[in-house]
Formats: sequence, structure tokens, C-alpha cells
Amino acid sequence: QVQLVESGGGLVQAGGSLRLSCAASGRTFSRYVMGWFRQAPGKERDFVAGISWTGDSAYYADSVKGRFTISRDNAKNTVYLQMNSLKPEDTAVYYCAAGTRTWRTSSADEYDYWGQGTQVTVSS
Repeated sequence: QVQLVESGGGLVQAGGSLRLSCAASGRTFSRYVMGWFRQAPGKERDFVAGISWTGDSAYYADSVKGRFTISRDNAKNTVYLQMNSLKPEDTAVYYCAAGTRTWRTSSADEYDYWGQGTQVTVSS
């Protein structure tokens, strides 16, 4: 089992940047694929990005491709989401998630563990 804690959210103007972090407990972090999802008020939880066990492969939603970058540091048990050129429509609660099956998926069902979320608000 793994516990996840996100940080780094906040209020930023459109065009700005934020970096989210997700710290994982335990000594088996490298056994998990990691993902970021987001949920805006009144909407379903949407996939943002996923990353492989070693961090050498990543998968992005079309809406963030070219603006967001997912990365991980297995020595620090941490996954990151660098968000650039932020837009008001990026406003949401961002969640990190851990799974064991595949990183190349946009399905939340493939992830077993979830953090509590961190709020990102982009003002216009």
C-alpha cells in the first residue's frame, strides 16, 4: 500500500506556471506507475498525465500536451507535474494516483491509490 500527499497548488494568473509535487510513502515507489488527474467543479475527474515506473515514458491528455510535463524521482519517492502556460480552464483540484498495471492509460480505474488533491486556480 502507498499513501500519497500532493502539494504545490495555488492561485496563478493565466500564462503562469506551477509545479505540483506528490510525495509517496513506503519503500516500493518504483513499483508503481503514477498519474495525475484533475476535477473541476461539477465535472468528472479527468486524466492529465501518466508516467512509467522508471520515468522514461509519459502519456498526456491532448488538452495539456506541450504545456505540462510529468516527471518522477524514485530516490525521493516523488512525482511532479510542471504546468506552464496555464489557462483558466486548467482550474481544478489536481490528484495524483498510483497503480501497478499500466501507465499508458487515461482510465482512473487503472489506478489503485489516490492523494487528497491540491487546488489549482488560474485567473484570467
